[in-house]
Amino acid sequence: MARDEQLKERYEAVVQKLADRFAEGDTGAMDLDSIIYLIGIQELGQLDKTFKKDEKMNLMHIAICRLLEPFGYYQYDYDDPDGWPHYKVLEALPSLKAGEQQILMKDAIVQYFLEKGLIS
Repeated sequence: MARDEQLKERYEAVVQKLADRFAEGDTGAMDLDSIIYLIGIQELGQLDKTFKKDEKMNLMHIAICRLLEPFGYYQYDYDDPDGWPHYKVLEALPSLKAGEQQILMKDAIVQYFLEKGLIS
């Protein structure tokens, strides 16, 4: 199976799993930003909290750092007193076109779900 086809199938499995859990099976409700946001909440570990707008942006930042950590772009540094993880930049992200950014993030999301044992 071609790598692109495998990535597509695995990403669709992630979307379906999250849609079943959070959107009554509606895969259209699970766009890339929604998935990144949910990963941010998972990584923060404060699952029952309501977040303000700026905190939602910070959650997405946490998720992006965590997702791109295995690719060598970020490294976990510490948790602040409120329990929010902080990362340091190891390598600047390359200049990518929008489609390339999307593929990188989808690949990172699939790797995250594989690592967590939530898809195969």
